[in-house]
Parts: sequence; C-alpha cells; structure tokens
Amino acid sequence: MIVRWLAQALVDRERQIRHIFTQNPTAAIVLDDVIRHQAKMLVDHPEAGRAGRLEGTRELVIPRTAFLLIYRLDRHARRVEILRLLHGAQRWPPKS
Repeated sequence: MIVRWLAQALVDRERQIRHIFTQNPTAAIVLDDVIRHQAKMLVDHPEAGRAGRLEGTRELVIPRTAFLLIYRLDRHARRVEILRLLHGAQRWPPKS
C-alpha cells in the first residue's frame, strides 16, 4: 500500500500545524512528525483505524493528540487515501 494525502487533508494539516506553531513552534513540529508517522504506519496496517462514521471510510485516532485521520482504502490501487485531518472538537461528519 501507498499513502496519498488528498488536497483537503493537506489543507487541514497545514492549518492545524500553523495554528499550533503560532503558540508553540516546537510542539507544532513534534505534532507534524507524529501525524506523518501515523500516516506512514497505514502502509503496513491499513485497517488500524476504526470503521468510519461515513460509509467506506476509516478513522485513526492520533495517539496522545486530539487529532483524527479520516481515510479510505482503495484496495484495487493498493492505496490509502487520507481524506481529512480533524481536531476531535470538529464536527464529523459535516451536516448536509
């Protein structure tokens, strides 16, 4: 499997890290490393996250953080697609 960050997930990640960076640059760097490590872990353990609240998705809680990776598996392409990086306080799934 390979891990692919979709555009919205990259935007989410940049916003979250920038926000934390303004308050604590060191914590932001450490958090980004933890997030990247957990995403890479999905290469070998794509079903590590729980079944998602939206059909066809999975949700991985990032340990020791308030963040959640929302992803889906494309078994045919042997790919993990990261859809969103959300803070636990954010509404998910969004109301239609």
